[in-house]
Amino acid sequence: MNQAWPTGALAPGSRVTVLRDVDWDGPWQVEFAGAIDAMGAPEPNEHAQSLSGELRYWVIFDALQYDCHGAGPYRKAQIWGRYLRADPEPKA
Repeated sequence: MNQAWPTGALAPGSRVTVLRDVDWDGPWQVEFAGAIDAMGAPEPNEHAQSLSGELRYWVIFDALQYDCHGAGPYRKAQIWGRYLRADPEPKA
């Protein structure tokens, strides 16, 4: 796995919300919380439907999740950047 962290990418440990797509019933059954995993650096998304410059992140889920097809439960997955919303840092 690549360990070179891209400039501008969400940092390991960043809190995120995994989003559902507004145009189709997926890729997850619900929106949920997680954190960017440090096990592998974000990678360029080379899928034909990816956005220009989009990254794929390893995300650890706070609770087990099922995808839109009912497969799972999953504890971690590689998530396209468009389906992640960075959560604000907690105030000290």
